[in-house]
Amino acid sequence: MQKSPTSQPAEALDNRQLDLPLFAEPGSTSSSPSPSAPLSGSPVGQQPAVPLAPDGSKLRSVTIGSRTLHYVLKRSARRSIGFAIDSTGLTITAPRWVTLADIETAITEKQRWIFTKLIEWQTRVEQRALPKVDWKDGAEVPYLGQPVRVKLGSPHGTLAFSAHDAALQVPLPLQADPQQIKDRVQGWLQGEAKRLFGERLAIYADKLGVNYRAYALSSAATRWGSCSSDGKIRLNWRLIHFPLSIIDYVVAHELAHLREMNHSPRFWQTVESIFPEFREARQTLKSHPPELLPTL
Repeated sequence: MQKSPTSQPAEALDNRQLDLPLFAEPGSTSSSPSPSAPLSGSPVGQQPAVPLAPDGSKLRSVTIGSRTLHYVLKRSARRSIGFAIDSTGLTITAPRWVTLADIETAITEKQRWIFTKLIEWQTRVEQRALPKVDWKDGAEVPYLGQPVRVKLGSPHGTLAFSAHDAALQVPLPLQADPQQIKDRVQGWLQGEAKRLFGERLAIYADKLGVNYRAYALSSAATRWGSCSSDGKIRLNWRLIHFPLSIIDYVVAHELAHLREMNHSPRFWQTVESIFPEFREARQTLKSHPPELLPTL
């Protein structure tokens, strides 16, 4: 008979991709999180319809007292049951041989930790939720850590950014449709991201002595970047909202995966070799998952 695994809470998970809102901590060996639904207070005997995670995977549920807890279950070669909680809910990663009964027993044993963390994330999201950008003359969007004011009616008839005034001149009339304004501004932000990220990749690839095969922007909802084993790197364009130091951290992180396709101690040593301040940057991104950025 197989010995029951030891369950381990894991707020930071190992993946060859840089998944958000959680980042792997140095030495972490858990599996990657998937979005799941939060707990609900449905009484026993009144189970709600089982929802689906954003990626289409089925959510399991277990009733604990008067509450129904939904979670995504992932199977892996790991030796213990791992728990991961983020703003979207609970993900459990368990060995392939572990039974659902064992998993539910582990959930019951860890219920205090699970419910506490779910409430903490719910509170954090509510406190940090930002309003949508009001697309009109004078609207502000974050760019490299600073607010940039949108000014309609560019006198030169072209899109122009002034770092001195922290203003983006947009060649549209004052009565322009909000969607037009959004498209112009977002297009500029993505263009800046493409240019700047490429420059930073070249700098840090040279520092590390590696070559990446290709680079592209992404619009992922739950991760800031990824690096595939064949050397293809993707960076979330919305990183352009953050200071340059944060961008550099994600760039260094993804390039380090060309040396170590994991989140082992050797991986973090590789990151630190080209970006010593990675701990502070990682903590900043932990507190600012993509869903808490201004809705563009």
